[in-house]
Amino acid sequence: MEPGADAGSAGAGTQAGALDVRRRALGEAHGEAHGQAAGVDPFTREFEDFAARVTWDESWSRPGLDPRTRALLTLTALTTGGHLQELPGHARAALRLGVTPGEIQEALRHTALYAGLPAARAAFAAIRPVMGDGSGRPEPSPRTARSVVPTRTLSAIMWT
Repeated sequence: MEPGADAGSAGAGTQAGALDVRRRALGEAHGEAHGQAAGVDPFTREFEDFAARVTWDESWSRPGLDPRTRALLTLTALTTGGHLQELPGHARAALRLGVTPGEIQEALRHTALYAGLPAARAAFAAIRPVMGDGSGRPEPSPRTARSVVPTRTLSAIMWT
């Protein structure tokens, strides 16, 4: 199957197959602890089964990217999304899959360039009219300030 092609169920195709892929990446204890920490109960069970199937059977099992690359991409996505509580478990998984501590450091440094610096640049653009010409005096027209503010909201800039 070509990478990027619709695989339907590219992995083992069962809940057991998804759990097997998850165990190989995250370790035996993670699956049990994750279910307990997520508060899996009769109300959330169907959603958690869906999440496990889509994540581990239909994504991690697809051809086209090796598990090490997927682990590094996962770390960058979690970092970008601010899901810091998920990072330790996925960092351990990356190490288990053969990613080195140095590769994790480089991936996170690279993430900062594309997730952190753009947000900072957007913040500078948003406050530039308030700062004026650098003398500390604001530009006179609030209309000008609105024209240079990026389309992202201030809360999106602050939390990304």
